[in-house]
Amino acid sequence: MTQSPSDQRRRKAQRRGHLAEHAAAWLLRLKGFRIIERRAQTTKGEIDIIAGRGKLLIFAEVKARATHDLALEAVSKRQAKRTIDAAQIWITRNASAQDYDCRFDIITVSPYLMPQHVANAFGTDL
Repeated sequence: MTQSPSDQRRRKAQRRGHLAEHAAAWLLRLKGFRIIERRAQTTKGEIDIIAGRGKLLIFAEVKARATHDLALEAVSKRQAKRTIDAAQIWITRNASAQDYDCRFDIITVSPYLMPQHVANAFGTDL
């Protein structure tokens, strides 16, 4: 059975997104973070990566685009709010996480470049 062009584009985008998340997870590991969960599902949406280091938890949104600036622009205020809401739900489901400081980061992935990590990108702490 042949896939429609829109199905092919969607699968290609999903594959690119998964590869970007993989690269972002390795960047965080190199920075001393432990990956707690990837693609965490909540009723408010998905959190790409949850990672911890010491008493800090980060909720990272990963964006793969042609450039770093385009990737940052791809994170809308609505998407940032959805990530914050999803993180609040995740924290309530994981009681031990309530003892940690939380931060919202963006990791951009662009071709031929190392992923870039923008700490506290949403400017909102839990």
